[in-house]
Amino acid sequence: MIATEIQENAARYLMNTYARLPLTLERGQGCLVYDAEGREYLDCVAGIAVNILGHAHPDIVEAITRQARQLIHTSNLFFTEPQTQLAERLVTHSFADKVFFCNSGAEANEAAIKLARRYAQKAFGPERHEILTMLNSFHGRTLASLTATGQPALQEGFGPLVPGFRYVPFNNLEALEANLSPQTAAIMLEPIQAEGGVVVPNGDYLKNLRKLCTDRQILLIFDEIQTGMGRTGTLFAYEQFGIQPDIMTLAKGLGGGVPIGACLATGTVATAFEPGTHASTFGGNPLACAAALKVLDLLLDGGKLEQGRLAGEYLGKGLATLSKQLSCIRESRGMGLLQGLELTIDGKPLVMECLERRVIINCTIGRVLRFVPPFIISNTQIDRLLNVLSDVLSKRQ
Repeated sequence: MIATEIQENAARYLMNTYARLPLTLERGQGCLVYDAEGREYLDCVAGIAVNILGHAHPDIVEAITRQARQLIHTSNLFFTEPQTQLAERLVTHSFADKVFFCNSGAEANEAAIKLARRYAQKAFGPERHEILTMLNSFHGRTLASLTATGQPALQEGFGPLVPGFRYVPFNNLEALEANLSPQTAAIMLEPIQAEGGVVVPNGDYLKNLRKLCTDRQILLIFDEIQTGMGRTGTLFAYEQFGIQPDIMTLAKGLGGGVPIGACLATGTVATAFEPGTHASTFGGNPLACAAALKVLDLLLDGGKLEQGRLAGEYLGKGLATLSKQLSCIRESRGMGLLQGLELTIDGKPLVMECLERRVIINCTIGRVLRFVPPFIISNTQIDRLLNVLSDVLSKRQ
């Protein structure tokens, strides 16, 4: 099919849930993708922070192929080696003692919400059920994760929402403490608000939040779906803040492009789940786990985590330089390869202008350009991105 036919069929047969760019992608290699006409694009969105090792990485392709020939799916009525190995690897390299596998970030957050509520109610009684989340947060599109998301515009038309959630400003410990109640079971947040505009926490905010949760016997849940798996320069973002959560969720980069999610927890909290309390038919299937194991191998043993950290430093410096040169940039901010430019102007038209110059970027909350490229992006490719941004933004001065 030609691109126009594919797009026409999409309009005819797919539900209208995405504001898609007018681009039909056919294949990818490394940090590059190619449209149906063979044109090359630099991919600085990477499946929305998913393709952390680029497209068609040969080691991941080989791991998926080998596992597909052996065993793709069994259900969780049985044990499989890839799932057990992946759980062991995640536990070894994190704060956690136990792992639950699912298929997406929203499912991981659903598991975290259920686990937190069940643990709190078993430990303190049925009144302990409330979860505080942050304004402008994003935790998913299922009903509970949507309720946890602190963006009223995304919730419109889906009421009544799940009861027991309240929202407080990010980076404001006083406001959070003022909203605690005897019913508060957990506080759930992203260490860096990615969809909310690449907002990095101030100073000791997360350390003080951890202490507050410990003192009040409230669970701390970190949604690391976008910040985890090396995106910020360490395997998990919490490592950079000198604290540990009680529950953490992962997805996106975990499978390097293959759908998989995970909910990790301390051993004490994990005891709240028993057979029959939570499940996933496809969660932790051998194919997805084999892909995730190879991703971890490449990050931890293959040097890709360090490669991404260095690329993040280079990109961050380049964006900071741009922000000093151009008055239409209010601020550059981020950590590792999760970077953003907050503009004084609407950012959405700039996404299209960059696309016309064969560079794929993303805009969130209207005025923040977000950059989440693969960890294998080269300095030359980063320079290509920066040059296009400079050209496009200079016209807005």
